[in-house]
Amino acid sequence: MKRRLTEYRFNGLIALLLFGVFAVCVLGVLLTGADAYRRLTERDKDAYNRRTYVQYMATRVRQAAGAGSVSVEDFGGEDALVLLDGKGWATRVYFYDGYIMELYTEDGFPLGPEAGQRVMEAGGLEMSLKDGLLSVTCIDIGGKRSSLLLSLRGRSSDEE
Repeated sequence: MKRRLTEYRFNGLIALLLFGVFAVCVLGVLLTGADAYRRLTERDKDAYNRRTYVQYMATRVRQAAGAGSVSVEDFGGEDALVLLDGKGWATRVYFYDGYIMELYTEDGFPLGPEAGQRVMEAGGLEMSLKDGLLSVTCIDIGGKRSSLLLSLRGRSSDEE
C-alpha cells in the first residue's frame, strides 16, 4: 500500500512538472509573439506617418489654383509653402514648435507662425522651389526623412 501511495505521488509530481514546463513554453511563445506584434505595429505606424507627411504636402500643392500660385517663402524664420487661391487668400504650410502647421489668411495679412492650426506632429520640414521643381523633405519625430519632388506645371524659371 505504501508503495502504491508513493507511486501515485510520483506520477502526480511528473504530471505537475509537465504542466509547468508546458505553461512556461506557452508563456514564452506568447511573449515572443507580443514583442513581434509590437515591433510590427511600430514599424507600420512610422511608415504610415512618413507617407502621410509627404502625401499631405503633395495634395496641398495639387489643390493649388494653378501656375504662379505656389511659392516658398520665409515665415517666422522657417520655410513656408505658400499656396494662393487666386481670390486674394493664401494658405501657408510650415513647421513650427514641433508641428506641421497650416495658416489660411488673406494674402499679406500680418500673422505670425503661432496663429496657424496644427496639422500633425513632426520633427522638421525643409522646402525649396527652383526652376519649377518643388522639393519637400519631411522629418518625422524619430528623425527619419521622407522626400517629395514635384514638377509644377506652367511655372516660370525665374523662381527660387
